[in-house]
Amino acid sequence: MTVNNPRKKRRKRVRYREVKLKLSKNQQRSLINYCLARRTTPTKLIKKMIRPFLSNYAKDIPDDIYVTANQLDLFGQDQ
Repeated sequence: MTVNNPRKKRRKRVRYREVKLKLSKNQQRSLINYCLARRTTPTKLIKKMIRPFLSNYAKDIPDDIYVTANQLDLFGQDQ
C-alpha cells in the first residue's frame, strides 16, 4: 500500500535587485553611530525606513501623488 502524499507547492523564487547610493563621510559616520546605538545594521535600518514606500505603491499609484502641470494654482498664484 502506498500512501498518496500530495507534494507541497514550490515557493516562487524571490528576485532581488541591487540599489546603490553614495554617502559622504559624515553621513556614513552618522549612520554607523545610529546603528550602533540602536543595535541594528545599516541595511535593516534603511529597509525599515523605506518600507512604506516599497509596500504601498507596489501595484497602483494613487491619483493625488501625481504632479500636475499647474502647480502654482495650489498656492493661489495666478499668471
